[in-house]
Amino acid sequence: MWLRSEFAGRAVCMALVAALPLPVLALQVLDARDGVAIEAILSIKEPTRIRIDGTAITDVFGNIHSSNCGAGSAAGTTAGIVAPATNPGGEIVLECDRDKGEIYIRPVGDSTKPVNLFVSSAHATYTLVLRRADTPADTIVIRDRTQRAAPASSVSGSYGGFGPQSPSAHHIRTMKALLLAMASDRVPPDIRVDELHQPMQLWAETRFVLTGRYEGRGLVGEKYLLKNIGPSSMLLSEPEFDRPDSREGGQVLGVAVENHKLQPGETTQVFVIRRGGQP
Repeated sequence: MWLRSEFAGRAVCMALVAALPLPVLALQVLDARDGVAIEAILSIKEPTRIRIDGTAITDVFGNIHSSNCGAGSAAGTTAGIVAPATNPGGEIVLECDRDKGEIYIRPVGDSTKPVNLFVSSAHATYTLVLRRADTPADTIVIRDRTQRAAPASSVSGSYGGFGPQSPSAHHIRTMKALLLAMASDRVPPDIRVDELHQPMQLWAETRFVLTGRYEGRGLVGEKYLLKNIGPSSMLLSEPEFDRPDSREGGQVLGVAVENHKLQPGETTQVFVIRRGGQP
């Protein structure tokens, strides 16, 4: 997910990174920055360990099938590393090592779609695009040279994360919760939803339709369906959708694209989060 610097702590852009090679990896060390997408390999049969170099994982956000990380939220709600009930549409099983501040994940089902996962420390949120491969158990180490090492803390099972939370971290958490609501169609009662079918002008050889508008918690979320109607493949990046809203004028705070590469005839969902009214 691409976030503006006001909420992510610095100006960042979502980048498409070349896929890692498929041979067996004993350790995947990923140089990362807050808000920039990085790719890694996810074993389809064995657990994959994920840790952040020098600090503890405090929050995980993604489409989680089940988790041992605590109780206190609905199935699939992963902010605060919580998804106690089984989510039939979930993509991964999540386990937490509270003492070390690490997580272990394993994919479920036969889908070949990459798993998108947001992993946070007390200081930053990292976007992982995990490509499934038939490899042995592995470890992913997230290394952020722009962040100072923070003291490790335990993984909490309480909803909403744990540890010191700055105002920017609170806003990021609120944005991620809205993104989950749009992506999963599990909408909290304080979010108003308008279902739409409104064609929008984007680029040549694309069809771009606004399908839903979500409003609440001081934010406005827009869900789009983008189709490649041209003869060539298309590469997408989040900053391309940082466009002013002629109706509202709301500042774009974050963008998430479900699939970054579209072959002719393929579609993807695009989620845009804007500043709204007062929560």
